[in-house]
Amino acid sequence: MAENVVSYRPTEEQDLIRSTARRFLEERIPLERVRELMMSDDGFDRILWKEMADLGWTGLTIEEELGGAGFGPIELSVLLEEMGRMVTPGPFLASAVIATTVIQQIGTAEQQAELLPPLAAGERIATLALFEGPRQWDPGIAVTSASTDSGGWVLSGEKRFVLDGHLADTLLVTASGREGMGVFVVSPSARGVGVTPENVLDPTRRQATIGLDDVVVGDEARLGAGDATAALRRALSLGTTALAAEQVGGAQRCMEMSVDYAKTRHQFGRPIGSFQAIKHRCANMLMKVESARSVANHAARVTEDEDELAIAAPLAGSICSDAYVWVAGENIQVHGGIGFTWEHDAHLYLKRAKSSSLLLGSPAHQRDLLGRAIGI
Repeated sequence: MAENVVSYRPTEEQDLIRSTARRFLEERIPLERVRELMMSDDGFDRILWKEMADLGWTGLTIEEELGGAGFGPIELSVLLEEMGRMVTPGPFLASAVIATTVIQQIGTAEQQAELLPPLAAGERIATLALFEGPRQWDPGIAVTSASTDSGGWVLSGEKRFVLDGHLADTLLVTASGREGMGVFVVSPSARGVGVTPENVLDPTRRQATIGLDDVVVGDEARLGAGDATAALRRALSLGTTALAAEQVGGAQRCMEMSVDYAKTRHQFGRPIGSFQAIKHRCANMLMKVESARSVANHAARVTEDEDELAIAAPLAGSICSDAYVWVAGENIQVHGGIGFTWEHDAHLYLKRAKSSSLLLGSPAHQRDLLGRAIGI
C-alpha cells in the first residue's frame, strides 16, 4: 500500500535548484531591475540571459548529449516557481520551455541535434508562432497555409500573440497544408517575414505579430512528418503545466507581500493584520495558493502518462490561473490606496497574472479541455 504513495518531497537537486534560483533572481533581477527592463525597448537583458544559460537554465530539460542539463518537468517547475516570484522578464517561457518542448515533441533526431544545442547554450532564442486570433487556442486550426513548392514550402498568413517574437532568432510557425498541420522553422530575417511588436498588458512579457507573405522555406524546415496536431496539443499541455508552476510562484509572493504589510501597517493603534477582515483575506489567499500548488505539483509529476496529463494539465491551468488573478487582486486590496499606484509592485503581479491566464488558453478553455478529457 505504501509503495503506491506519491511523495512530493523535493530531492537534494531540486532544493539546490530552488535555492540557487532564488539567490540569483533576488540579487541580479530584483523588482527594481524588472521595472527598468519593462520600460526598455526590448524588455530584455542579454547579459542576464547568458548568466542564466551558464547556470544551465536555458537547457534545463534538454538532454545532456545535446548540451542540456537533462532534468525533467519537476525540476523545471521548481525553477519557474522561483521565476514567478520575481515576475522575471525575458523569453524563458517562450524559448526554454514552449519552443524547446515543441522541438522535442515533433522534431526528428537530426533536427533536435541541430536546433537544441544552441538553445541550451543560450546562443539562440526560439518561439512558437501558433495563435491567430483572440480565444483561438486549438493547435489543430490554422488559417496560415503551407503550400508545396519545388523542394520546399510557401507559407502565407499571420500569427498573433507570439511570445517574445521581437527577440527570437528562430520562429516555429504552424501552418495547414496537404499533410495536415505542420511546424516550420523560419528565420525572422527571411524575405516576406514581418515582425510587429504588440501593445501588451504585461510589459515584462512581450508579444508580437508575425506576418508571412509567401515565405519560402526548404523541405528540411518542416519539423518531423505528417500531421503535428497531436504533438502540438501535448506540447501545449506540457507548457500549461510549466506555466502553472510560475503562476504558483507569483501567487505565493503576493500572499507574502500581503502578510508582511498586514504586520507592519498600523491603523487605530494596531497592525491591520489584527482586524478580522484582513485575517480572512490572508487566510483565503493561503488556501488559494496551496490548492494551486497541489494541482501544479501533481501535473508536473504525471507528464509521462498521456491520460493523466490530459486531465492534470487543464486542471492546473484553470485553477492556477484563477488563483493567481484572485490573489494578486486581493494583494492590492490589502495594501489599500498605495496598492493601486504605479510606484507599488502589486500591479506588476496583477498584470502578469491576467496575461498569464490567457497565454495558452483561458481558464474557461482549460475547463473545456478538462471536460472532454473526463468525458463530459
